[in-house]
Amino acid sequence: MFSTFGWPEALIILTVVLIVFGVGKLPQVGGALGKGIREFRRGKAGLIEEMEEEEEEEEEAPKRKKPAKKLTEGEAKTKQS
Repeated sequence: MFSTFGWPEALIILTVVLIVFGVGKLPQVGGALGKGIREFRRGKAGLIEEMEEEEEEEEEAPKRKKPAKKLTEGEAKTKQS
């Protein structure tokens, strides 16, 4: 229904945050929020990197040849005949 987030909504949220946390705690809250966002971005980047590496490994896997199977004496005699 409401798909936009504009200045009036941001002003209301800021007012509520100031009332709940107060002016003195606002820098601490902002710093903690910033650290949380940075950690989230680092984790997201690491996850994307791991997924790309797995995709590359899966693409390389079919290209590798399987090692030849050693024949037992009975199988070798059968093939020679």
